[in-house]
Amino acid sequence: MEILRSTCNRLFLFMEKQLNVIFGNQNNPLYHLGTLSFFFFWVILFSGIYLFIPFETSVARAYQSVEYMTHQQWWLAGIMRSLHRYASDAVVITIFLHLVREFSRDRYRGVRWFSWFTGIPTLWLVVLLGISGYWLVWDMLAQYVALGTAELVDWLPVIPSSMILNFLDGQVSDRFFTLMAFLHLLGIPVALVFMTWTHVSRISHVKVMPPRVLAIGSMVALLALSLLKPAVSHEAADLTKAPMTLHIDWFYLNIYPFIDRFGPAMGWAFSAGVTLLFMLFPWLPPRKEAPPAQVVLPDCTGCGGCARDCPFGAASMQPRSDGRRNTLFESVIDPSLCTACGICLGACTTANPFRRSGETLNVGIDMPGYTLDHMRQETDRALQSLSGERSLLIFGCQRGADLDKLRAADTAVVRLPCAGMLHPSFLDYVLRKGAKGVVVTGCREGDCYFRLGNWLVEERLAGTREPHMKKNVDRERILVVWAGAGDDALLHGKVEAFRQEKLS
Repeated sequence: MEILRSTCNRLFLFMEKQLNVIFGNQNNPLYHLGTLSFFFFWVILFSGIYLFIPFETSVARAYQSVEYMTHQQWWLAGIMRSLHRYASDAVVITIFLHLVREFSRDRYRGVRWFSWFTGIPTLWLVVLLGISGYWLVWDMLAQYVALGTAELVDWLPVIPSSMILNFLDGQVSDRFFTLMAFLHLLGIPVALVFMTWTHVSRISHVKVMPPRVLAIGSMVALLALSLLKPAVSHEAADLTKAPMTLHIDWFYLNIYPFIDRFGPAMGWAFSAGVTLLFMLFPWLPPRKEAPPAQVVLPDCTGCGGCARDCPFGAASMQPRSDGRRNTLFESVIDPSLCTACGICLGACTTANPFRRSGETLNVGIDMPGYTLDHMRQETDRALQSLSGERSLLIFGCQRGADLDKLRAADTAVVRLPCAGMLHPSFLDYVLRKGAKGVVVTGCREGDCYFRLGNWLVEERLAGTREPHMKKNVDRERILVVWAGAGDDALLHGKVEAFRQEKLS
């Protein structure tokens, strides 16, 4: 499993690096696969609403109404049909890439198992939604899909009646067809909304729209594809004839050629086996997490910073339980949601390193695996090792670029679980203790392993988010570089340029 994951990760890192050159870090589509999926869902929704207006949910009129939209009103309804089709294909691509990328980054195990576990059924609902949509066209492809689906359903011993009976007399009743329309227009979409909400319920600051440039570009690409290759139907369905030539949409209908070849039993076995295997991934093998954050109640001021900034909703504010009267609330940590990123520590107003030397640093919330006191000790040791007129101390994320290559007499390194763990006062502390400059680095911009680390660091340093940098700190001596794994040369170049330009 580790070989597969590392191989996928190297491939994604290579593709991301190339796309960063084209789109820039902020608009790299591989950093926004989740929000792109939401965007394509919006396109599907609005185009589907328009298509429903002229569509007739009867067997006799369904095909004709779709043909009218495709050819007679091609300039709007026809484009809407193509948008509906291609956005549906695009959402399968983005969801699948999102799934593989999260696997490659190892962001699916431990406390993150829930999002992965609920994401697999969500993908299946998307596929079912697409399959039911092909039925409504009621052309030869729809007939092929309907008969294949009936064969699959009838194989299940738990279904008392035979679905294939709806097709044996050479026609399909309007009642049965309306049921299929209901599933596509309401039943499956409602289930999909519920599963999507469940999928993201354990994370905070959920975004449902990609960057504007990426959204506009995606829409332009869909429109161009719709104009260059409009979606069209096969011949009208005729249950007295067998389809001869079909153009399969492999994103949604790949199971049907499989059951043609191997039968419904193998179709179910393959689908169920793959689904079960993917859902068990978080435990193949399970990952041992670092100890979760712990609230030190006597030192908790109830500021709410940890609850505000936690990327996974592990911290929450509840009424004070110790009788303290100068604050009404206290922080409470849910261990089942905590990823031990330390972002809550960076958000705590009490996480200040400026105390007497040798005094243990007590803080309102702390990380047992990497305490604030340990962070200051590491920082002090790094400062003591520095020499030279342009000395630098680098605070770097453990999952970012390789910092060991930068270690030198005038360059020391302190590694953190996440750059978001860094309280802004540490930068002031380092500069006052003798370092000529300080560098903060971590995962690539927009691709923080813990989702929000990059963004939180930048907002705190910009003074738009508490706790913020003091105004008297010399920001010219601070460099922020987002450089992920494989960006060693980029980081080295930025650091050396900063040393020459700002510290000389």
